[in-house]
Amino acid sequence: MRDIITLGCTECKHKNYTTTKNKKTTPAKLEFSKYCRFCRKHTPHKETK
Repeated sequence: MRDIITLGCTECKHKNYTTTKNKKTTPAKLEFSKYCRFCRKHTPHKETK
């Protein structure tokens, strides 16, 4: 039931991280503050396709 999703930086649009989520219990898109190695700082990362 858990699906693999990718997280992309909102500033530079690079896809940096992968994680899993249960789409039944969490239908909204995930957003985390993660480190982006391209921006070299912590930026918000949102769920992408």
